[in-house]
Amino acid sequence: MLVPTTVLIADDHPLFRDAIKSAICDHIGDGIEPNQMIEAHDFSSAMAALKEHDEVDLLLLDLNMPGTSGLSALVSVRASYPSVPVVIVSASDDHLTVHRAIELGASGFISKSASTDQIREAVNSVLAGDIALPHDLSPAGDEDEEIVDLIARIKTLTPQQARVLGMLAEGLLNKQIAYELGVSEATVKAHVSAVLQKLDVDSRTQAVIRLSKIGADILRDSNSQNDSAS
Repeated sequence: MLVPTTVLIADDHPLFRDAIKSAICDHIGDGIEPNQMIEAHDFSSAMAALKEHDEVDLLLLDLNMPGTSGLSALVSVRASYPSVPVVIVSASDDHLTVHRAIELGASGFISKSASTDQIREAVNSVLAGDIALPHDLSPAGDEDEEIVDLIARIKTLTPQQARVLGMLAEGLLNKQIAYELGVSEATVKAHVSAVLQKLDVDSRTQAVIRLSKIGADILRDSNSQNDSAS
């Protein structure tokens, strides 16, 4: 008997969302029979969908869409919904990006150049509790020391602190964060102070800028590759 599966596809390109849906829905025979395919076209609608649908079994998350850029989106999602497996789907599929995503809690990575069979295999693996990685993934190799330090610092945050950091990145004020978390503004201020200390920055703005660096360099690398190919 097949277990109904709910999948949230967060991507700003309708054609790619359709391609993902087709890859999953055509794979009914092996136990993937989504009874509900939820779509989100930007990061805020993805977060709203996660809040509204507590039955989501898998999130397929584009790295670069309106409302976020790079792996900062992953940090926010993992902090707010730690029980939902997240598979990153991106055209920025260099080995450093893949390794960073896994370090920050992703359950898998699918390149936008992947075949339908590869997409199905990755989804199957993650729903079975495994990590899905590209077959041709090479070792991480040398990494930017600043990024290594940043990822290490982010991983020291408690789940609540990571949620606060993600909300800071979304531009929420303390009173808005307090409302979302169901805590007092004083508690939020304490969390913000702890986040600033762990990230070794002096202000909320600096914290957001540091967080954006695990996305900004991905965009820069991708754009450089596109420029050289044109």
